[in-house]
Amino acid sequence: MAQRGRPPKQGRPHGPSELVLAGAVARRHYVDGRSKIEIADEFGLSRFQVARIISDARAQGWVRVEIVLPGHIDDAASLAVHEALGVRRAIVVDAPEGADTAVREEVGAAVAGVLTEQVQTGQVIGLTWSRTIAAMVEKLERLVPCTVVQLAGSLAVRGSSSGTVEVVRSVAAVSGGEAFPIYAPLVVEDAATAAALRRQPEIARALARADQLDLAVVSIGAWAEGLSTVWDAVTDDERTAGTAQGAVGECSGRLFDADGRDVAGGFDDRVVGVTLDQLRAAPEVIATGYGAQRASAVRAAVRAGFVGTLVVDTALARALLA
Repeated sequence: MAQRGRPPKQGRPHGPSELVLAGAVARRHYVDGRSKIEIADEFGLSRFQVARIISDARAQGWVRVEIVLPGHIDDAASLAVHEALGVRRAIVVDAPEGADTAVREEVGAAVAGVLTEQVQTGQVIGLTWSRTIAAMVEKLERLVPCTVVQLAGSLAVRGSSSGTVEVVRSVAAVSGGEAFPIYAPLVVEDAATAAALRRQPEIARALARADQLDLAVVSIGAWAEGLSTVWDAVTDDERTAGTAQGAVGECSGRLFDADGRDVAGGFDDRVVGVTLDQLRAAPEVIATGYGAQRASAVRAAVRAGFVGTLVVDTALARALLA
């Protein structure tokens, strides 16, 4: 047995008794959470001897600290993205690459968790639509009572069974709060139609709530084919015009350039939905995206000043840190 009060000596091979003592001390400290003073009292050592044993055990590789978080959260990458981009918080989800549906499910689950954490009773939360946000709704199990506002009109997206109205109503049902849907397309045929829709009482009431947001959940798209849900809703000329004006990203039909500046014109006056200024005014915006191809758009969104919490997958996180 290890003799009490005899710590392992440095600079020579350790005997079996000393190894047992080192293992016991390390186990008390790292597994049982005991303080160095408590361990010293138990084994008849000084506090400094305990500290030396613990340090030596780490140096020798006898103790290896492994942090494994549930929910596929990469805490090291999350901290790195937070520090690199300067957002309030970043959540990086260790999701499988190359399988968009699986990635959206993992990222959506994380967004659901963040939303559940942050929403407080009686707050006004706003939602836009994306496949990831639709996946979030599927993972949302509980939410305190709150008002749920649709921030942008609906999109017809191939392969999707739920639109923005369904998402808003589903979240409101989970929370037991009131829903404010927008029964209109996100992008309509002309500016006059968009203006008339915005004046309709139900739509005007929902859009007015966008000025009272406590929290919003949005997705960031890159201004390129296959990377934005709005891309297919506008004309070729409008896509080209947006690119010519420097657009690299999109959020709820609102374009912005690499420096985070709004890109107006084009189809902007045909959008029925929240503006980037309204998002900037919200106390908290949870923004999500996935895939390395959206890195420039996400950086630009952060520069645009409306991203508070960023939830991304590992592929996008690596691209952001590159």
